[in-house]
Amino acid sequence: MKLLNTLTRRSLLASALLAFASLAAQTAAYSAEIRVVTSGAFTEAYKKLVPIYEAASGHKVISAYGASIGNAPDSIPSRFARGEKFDLVILSEGGLEALMKDGKLVPGSRVDLARSQIGVAVRKGTPKPDISTVEALKQTLLNAKSVAYSASASGTYLSTEMFPKLGIAEQMKVTAKKIMSERVGAVVARGDAELGFQQVSELIYFKELDFVGTLPDAVQQTIFFSSALVQGSEQQEAAKHLVRFFTSPAVAEIVRGTGLDPAAKP
Repeated sequence: MKLLNTLTRRSLLASALLAFASLAAQTAAYSAEIRVVTSGAFTEAYKKLVPIYEAASGHKVISAYGASIGNAPDSIPSRFARGEKFDLVILSEGGLEALMKDGKLVPGSRVDLARSQIGVAVRKGTPKPDISTVEALKQTLLNAKSVAYSASASGTYLSTEMFPKLGIAEQMKVTAKKIMSERVGAVVARGDAELGFQQVSELIYFKELDFVGTLPDAVQQTIFFSSALVQGSEQQEAAKHLVRFFTSPAVAEIVRGTGLDPAAKP
């Protein structure tokens, strides 16, 4: 998967700023600080878009990061459990719905930002395994001496659904490891795992890796990454404004260039 080249990226940034100018004018009278916590798969898009938004709007975005689910200290559920304060969350749909049921988020405020798929990567220079079919993927997993997968939504799917579906759950208990508070790509890059499974957008930026491809359609999981307002936030209007920017057609190519599929229609 090719990333946006520098010239194209600059052109897109300029277009995004111009297209967002009318929205920015709506809030030019004041400057807000918007506290956002976002999960892994949307992180690269988020890091590209936030500086554009800040330049266009005059608002300041204060960012935190964590897994959509799980009890790692920096996971989004753990941050909420500690009482950390945010105005906006961006995470996988399953994690978002769990927080919504717990009363942490504003009902009806969910906005889908992007779709993400699970990919596979190996350390650069090592043979690329065959994952082109379900049977090939199964054999590749059985042949691997070590497998790393995310502690977030994609990893939960692999360990609780895909591995059992392939009939290799018991074997994977021996060779597969859930990675906590770290990107799977980093583990594979330093040679601590032979195969890495995570959202495509979290794998393609590691120069030390070769991206193998996405899972076969029959066992693929497409996940929506969505935003929602936090209950009790004092900056809900500013947070809504930020969400409108994230879903603007002007920034769709930037989002797509990070390995995600924008949820909004062109």
